[in-house]
Amino acid sequence: MLDSYFKISERGSTVGREVRGGFVTFFTMAYIVALNPLIIGLSKDAEGKFLGGGDAPNLAAIAAMTALIAGILTILMGVVGNYPLALATGLGLNTFVAVGIASRMTWADAMGLIVLEGLIITILVLTGFRTAVFRAVPAQLKIAISVGIGLFIALIGLVDAGFVRKTASGPVPVTLGDGGTLVGWPIIVFAIGLFLMIGLMVKKVKGALLIGIATATVVAIAVESAFKIGPNFNGATGAVNPKGWGLNVPSIPSKIVGTPDFGLFGQFNLFGSFGKVSAITAILLVFTLLLSDFFDTVGTVTAIGHEAGLVDRDGNIPNNDRILLVDSLAAVAGGAGSISSNTSYIESASGVGEGARTGLASVVTGVLFLLTTFLAPLVAVIPYEAATPALVIVGFLMMTQVKSIDWDDYGIAIPAFLTIILMPFTYNISVGIGAGFVSYVVIRTIQGRRKEIHPLLFLVSGLFMIYFLSSPINAWVG
Repeated sequence: MLDSYFKISERGSTVGREVRGGFVTFFTMAYIVALNPLIIGLSKDAEGKFLGGGDAPNLAAIAAMTALIAGILTILMGVVGNYPLALATGLGLNTFVAVGIASRMTWADAMGLIVLEGLIITILVLTGFRTAVFRAVPAQLKIAISVGIGLFIALIGLVDAGFVRKTASGPVPVTLGDGGTLVGWPIIVFAIGLFLMIGLMVKKVKGALLIGIATATVVAIAVESAFKIGPNFNGATGAVNPKGWGLNVPSIPSKIVGTPDFGLFGQFNLFGSFGKVSAITAILLVFTLLLSDFFDTVGTVTAIGHEAGLVDRDGNIPNNDRILLVDSLAAVAGGAGSISSNTSYIESASGVGEGARTGLASVVTGVLFLLTTFLAPLVAVIPYEAATPALVIVGFLMMTQVKSIDWDDYGIAIPAFLTIILMPFTYNISVGIGAGFVSYVVIRTIQGRRKEIHPLLFLVSGLFMIYFLSSPINAWVG
């Protein structure tokens, strides 16, 4: 029954590969359960209140709701979309909500904007507009999006592991480790995990990424137990330890099961923002959220499809309408749950790298997220340094698609190049996609080949120009 419903054999997979892929995807993105509360849970709204309306942060409730919404939506993606794609609170979007939106209104008003954006994007799916835009993108530009995201998630892995860090000063924005030097046991754990995964992949061992994550986690627990390294940043004292662990300090938890608090659900005010800021400001905020959500997903779905070998000759995805519908409803659910917009996660590529090809992997990941609402202490066992080697490996796998781009045709090569480099350089998927679209329209027009440009790309490129120029536009309208 499983094979028939999820088309497991038809896509060249097995139940075992799907389960392993689901576990790997979960482990590479489970950090969001711990990270999202730190981003939106420690910020105050315009009335000086924390999320939920209290005078003190409620991080446990945010973590529980983050895991609950992620679990439900990821299972829905698996069952409805039959695609190996997991969803959770969008990084970047949650920071924008906390810093750029909630600071100007109440949390309920800010979450109302998220729900409103989700409803609009859902309408765009139901009317076929979002799918039409997806199909309007040239096949080779879709490949460039996939390659760019591959470099992006590899950079995420290197940054989260502390292998690449910001420079305090100097002519370059990032450097190797701490001031150009690799320091600390966490880096060694990262290296052990990375080379173990490489070795297992070379030997074609099944479950290479999962084995690497599990082994590196065991090593990390042993290292922390022996040397008491601690975190790289202490929120209570503000102390920085460049040799410390990233988000999670690995240790055997004293408590495994906890009772989740889902009290944040439903705390949103759909149109409350329009009474706190001007209508034009509220509309621009919704537009910014919508554009980022819209094209981050286009990029992610495309990249996963290419990596899994699920695209046709035109770069289109099976069940595309259903996939985009679930993703659109994720924004609504995130706002309704008061934990910011939920979106598709590129870390799903780690599960695809492990062999996942169907929605069964998403069901597995979703169930693990639901269990996390009760087993939150277990998530804290896995440090960044043990999970991020999988992102580097998957980045390599996605990079191999670059050979399919026609580099002799400048009309596609230059947009592809800008798409690829700007995603990691700006740490933003939408920026890379926007630069690729705009440059493609401009160059093809200069070449006198406007007939090759789908009419929707003219519209989308114009919207991206508004997006890129949003700051002067905001200043102009006051």
